[in-house]
Formats: sequence, structure tokens, C-alpha cells
Amino acid sequence: MPLQRRVPKVGFKNINRVEYVGINLDVIQQLAEKLNVTKFDFDTFKAHGLVSKSDLVKILGRGELKAKLEIKAHAFSASAQEAIEAVGGSIEKL
Repeated sequence: MPLQRRVPKVGFKNINRVEYVGINLDVIQQLAEKLNVTKFDFDTFKAHGLVSKSDLVKILGRGELKAKLEIKAHAFSASAQEAIEAVGGSIEKL
């Protein structure tokens, strides 16, 4: 039997995939209450151990916000963006 028929096929790995670290709104709300912070950026997430220095941050929509917050991240889900703007907060993409 020829070699190409003996060796099993394997999957595909996309070399252009962008890998994000997801942070949900409930985690951000807990940090805001604990630290009395209204501005979140990459350095804040890094200081509290949620991301490492080479990660990209994506804000996800699980949970709810109660306070007006300014959040800076690399990406936002549609539900997170709506929830942040609904309470009067602002977003900025890095």
C-alpha cells in the first residue's frame, strides 16, 4: 500500500488565528466593587492576574454591570458592548 494511504489524515491548524483571553462582565463588576475602580485597561487586568503581558483581551457579556465604567480592551462581544453602554459606560478598542 502506498505511504499516503497508510498514514492517517490529521486536522488543520490555522496559523492566522487570533487567540483572546476572555474576561466576563461579572468579573469586572466584582473588581470594580472590591477596588472602587471605574477605569479598566490592560494594566489593571494584568496587575490582578487575569492576563499575562503577551495576551489579547476580549470582554465577554456574561453577568451585568451596575456601575458606569470605562473599559479599554482589544475586542468586545456585541452583548458586552451593549451592556456597558446601557449603564452609561464607555469602551475603547486598543
